[in-house]
Amino acid sequence: MALKVKIYSTPTCPHCKAAKNYFKSLGIPFEDVDVSKDQREAELMVKKTHQYGVPVIELGNQIVIGFDRNKIDRILGVR
Repeated sequence: MALKVKIYSTPTCPHCKAAKNYFKSLGIPFEDVDVSKDQREAELMVKKTHQYGVPVIELGNQIVIGFDRNKIDRILGVR
């Protein structure tokens, strides 16, 4: 079973865009949550991670703060 991927992002964040493009390039579907428009999801992100910055990427039950490609690859088992 594939990992569920959720990306907390904002429309103006270049690192968020890079993360989404990376998952698209790998052919991995993800849920994109715009925390600038969804206050409930923004609060959930902060509660889970104690982070206010984006992107925050959930890969199954693991969380990656920022677009940390090495950590993402390690979790996904790619490269």
